[in-house]
Amino acid sequence: MQSIGHQLGELFLQAVPTVLIILFFYFILRAVFFKPLLQVMADREARTVGAQKAAEAAQAAAGDKVKEYQNALRQARAQVYAEQEAARKKVLDERAAQLKDARMKASGEVSAAKERIAAELAAARREVEATVALLSAEIARRILQAPPAPPRPGRGAPAREAR
Repeated sequence: MQSIGHQLGELFLQAVPTVLIILFFYFILRAVFFKPLLQVMADREARTVGAQKAAEAAQAAAGDKVKEYQNALRQARAQVYAEQEAARKKVLDERAAQLKDARMKASGEVSAAKERIAAELAAARREVEATVALLSAEIARRILQAPPAPPRPGRGAPAREAR
Protein backbone atom coordinates (compact mmCIF):
# COMPACT_ATOMS: atom_id res chain seq x y z
CA MET A 1 0.00 0.00 0.00
CA GLN A 2 2.82 2.21 0.42
CA SER A 3 3.58 2.02 -3.16
CA ILE A 4 0.11 3.16 -4.05
CA GLY A 5 0.43 6.08 -1.64
CA HIS A 6 3.86 6.82 -3.06
CA GLN A 7 2.52 6.67 -6.63
CA LEU A 8 -0.35 8.91 -5.69
CA GLY A 9 2.05 11.39 -4.12
CA GLU A 10 4.15 11.44 -7.28
CA LEU A 11 1.01 11.87 -9.35
CA PHE A 12 -0.04 14.85 -7.21
CA LEU A 13 3.43 16.32 -7.51
CA GLN A 14 3.34 16.01 -11.24
CA ALA A 15 -0.19 17.58 -11.27
CA VAL A 16 0.89 20.60 -9.20
CA PRO A 17 2.46 22.47 -12.16
CA THR A 18 -0.69 21.81 -14.26
CA VAL A 19 -2.91 23.07 -11.43
CA LEU A 20 -0.70 26.14 -11.05
CA ILE A 21 -0.84 26.81 -14.79
CA ILE A 22 -4.64 26.42 -14.75
CA LEU A 23 -4.92 28.76 -11.75
CA PHE A 24 -2.59 31.23 -13.43
CA PHE A 25 -4.69 31.13 -16.63
CA TYR A 26 -7.87 31.44 -14.57
CA PHE A 27 -6.69 34.64 -12.83
CA ILE A 28 -5.31 36.09 -16.06
CA LEU A 29 -8.49 35.27 -18.01
CA ARG A 30 -10.63 36.57 -15.19
CA ALA A 31 -8.74 39.87 -15.10
CA VAL A 32 -8.25 40.26 -18.86
CA PHE A 33 -11.36 38.63 -20.36
CA PHE A 34 -14.18 37.87 -17.93
CA LYS A 35 -14.07 41.09 -15.87
CA PRO A 36 -14.37 43.41 -18.94
CA LEU A 37 -16.92 41.06 -20.50
CA LEU A 38 -19.05 41.07 -17.34
CA GLN A 39 -18.75 44.84 -17.11
CA VAL A 40 -19.82 45.24 -20.76
CA MET A 41 -22.76 42.92 -20.13
CA ALA A 42 -23.72 44.89 -16.99
CA ASP A 43 -23.50 48.17 -18.94
CA ARG A 44 -25.56 46.66 -21.71
CA GLU A 45 -28.16 45.48 -19.18
CA ALA A 46 -28.23 48.93 -17.58
CA ARG A 47 -28.61 50.59 -20.97
CA THR A 48 -31.37 48.16 -21.93
CA VAL A 49 -33.25 48.76 -18.71
CA GLY A 50 -32.70 52.50 -19.10
CA ALA A 51 -33.89 52.39 -22.68
CA GLN A 52 -36.94 50.39 -21.64
CA LYS A 53 -37.71 52.89 -18.90
CA ALA A 54 -37.19 55.77 -21.33
CA ALA A 55 -39.45 54.04 -23.86
CA GLU A 56 -42.12 53.52 -21.21
CA ALA A 57 -41.82 57.16 -20.18
CA ALA A 58 -42.03 58.25 -23.82
CA GLN A 59 -45.03 55.99 -24.31
CA ALA A 60 -46.73 57.44 -21.22
CA ALA A 61 -45.95 60.97 -22.45
CA ALA A 62 -47.32 60.08 -25.88
CA GLY A 63 -50.47 58.68 -24.23
CA ASP A 64 -50.86 61.92 -22.28
CA LYS A 65 -50.37 63.93 -25.47
CA VAL A 66 -52.99 61.79 -27.24
CA LYS A 67 -55.44 62.41 -24.38
CA GLU A 68 -54.70 66.15 -24.53
CA TYR A 69 -55.18 66.11 -28.30
CA GLN A 70 -58.47 64.24 -27.99
CA ASN A 71 -59.68 66.67 -25.31
CA ALA A 72 -58.66 69.64 -27.45
CA LEU A 73 -60.36 68.06 -30.47
CA ARG A 74 -63.51 67.39 -28.43
CA GLN A 75 -63.53 70.99 -27.19
CA ALA A 76 -62.96 72.33 -30.71
CA ARG A 77 -65.84 70.20 -32.03
CA ALA A 78 -68.09 71.38 -29.22
CA GLN A 79 -67.16 74.98 -29.98
CA VAL A 80 -67.81 74.49 -33.70
CA TYR A 81 -71.17 72.84 -32.94
CA ALA A 82 -72.06 75.72 -30.60
CA GLU A 83 -71.11 78.26 -33.27
CA GLN A 84 -73.13 76.36 -35.88
CA GLU A 85 -76.10 76.20 -33.54
CA ALA A 86 -75.83 79.94 -32.82
CA ALA A 87 -75.61 80.70 -36.55
CA ARG A 88 -78.57 78.41 -37.26
CA LYS A 89 -80.60 80.06 -34.49
CA LYS A 90 -79.69 83.50 -35.83
CA VAL A 91 -80.77 82.51 -39.34
CA LEU A 92 -84.02 81.04 -38.02
CA ASP A 93 -84.70 84.20 -35.98
CA GLU A 94 -83.99 86.38 -39.03
CA ARG A 95 -86.26 84.20 -41.15
CA ALA A 96 -89.01 84.40 -38.52
CA ALA A 97 -88.62 88.18 -38.38
CA GLN A 98 -88.77 88.43 -42.17
CA LEU A 99 -91.87 86.22 -42.23
CA LYS A 100 -93.49 88.34 -39.54
CA ASP A 101 -92.67 91.53 -41.47
CA ALA A 102 -93.95 90.00 -44.71
CA ARG A 103 -97.17 88.87 -43.01
CA MET A 104 -97.69 92.30 -41.48
CA LYS A 105 -97.00 93.96 -44.81
CA ALA A 106 -99.34 91.55 -46.62
CA SER A 107 -101.99 92.09 -43.94
CA GLY A 108 -101.63 95.84 -44.36
CA GLU A 109 -101.91 95.54 -48.12
CA VAL A 110 -104.97 93.29 -47.79
CA SER A 111 -106.57 95.77 -45.39
CA ALA A 112 -105.78 98.64 -47.75
CA ALA A 113 -107.18 96.68 -50.68
CA LYS A 114 -110.36 95.88 -48.70
CA GLU A 115 -110.75 99.54 -47.80
CA ARG A 116 -110.15 100.55 -51.42
CA ILE A 117 -112.70 97.99 -52.65
CA ALA A 118 -115.19 99.10 -50.01
CA ALA A 119 -114.67 102.72 -51.08
CA GLU A 120 -115.08 101.77 -54.75
CA LEU A 121 -118.23 99.78 -53.87
CA ALA A 122 -119.64 102.71 -51.93
CA ALA A 123 -118.80 105.06 -54.80
CA ALA A 124 -120.39 102.66 -57.30
CA ARG A 125 -123.53 102.40 -55.12
CA ARG A 126 -123.75 106.18 -54.86
CA GLU A 127 -123.31 106.46 -58.61
CA VAL A 128 -125.94 103.77 -59.25
CA GLU A 129 -128.32 105.40 -56.75
CA ALA A 130 -127.75 108.74 -58.41
CA THR A 131 -128.41 107.35 -61.88
CA VAL A 132 -131.38 105.16 -60.83
CA ALA A 133 -133.70 108.11 -60.79
CA LEU A 134 -132.48 109.36 -64.17
CA LEU A 135 -132.65 105.90 -65.72
CA SER A 136 -136.14 105.23 -64.39
CA ALA A 137 -137.29 108.60 -65.67
CA GLU A 138 -135.74 107.88 -69.07
CA ILE A 139 -137.37 104.43 -69.21
CA ALA A 140 -140.75 105.86 -68.24
CA ARG A 141 -140.43 108.65 -70.83
CA ARG A 142 -139.58 106.22 -73.61
CA ILE A 143 -142.41 103.89 -72.72
CA LEU A 144 -144.90 106.70 -72.60
CA GLN A 145 -143.72 108.33 -75.84
CA ALA A 146 -143.59 105.24 -77.99
CA PRO A 147 -146.77 104.40 -79.92
CA PRO A 148 -148.05 100.93 -79.36
CA ALA A 149 -146.95 98.54 -82.04
CA PRO A 150 -149.63 96.76 -84.09
CA PRO A 151 -149.95 93.10 -83.38
CA ARG A 152 -148.52 90.84 -85.97
CA PRO A 153 -150.59 88.03 -87.35
CA GLY A 154 -149.50 84.52 -86.52
CA ARG A 155 -147.46 85.55 -83.68
CA GLY A 156 -149.85 84.65 -81.02
CA ALA A 157 -152.21 87.60 -80.86
CA PRO A 158 -153.95 88.06 -77.58
CA ALA A 159 -157.08 85.98 -77.08
CA ARG A 160 -159.51 88.90 -76.71
CA GLU A 161 -158.64 90.33 -80.09
CA ALA A 162 -159.30 87.05 -81.80
CA ARG A 163 -162.89 86.94 -80.66
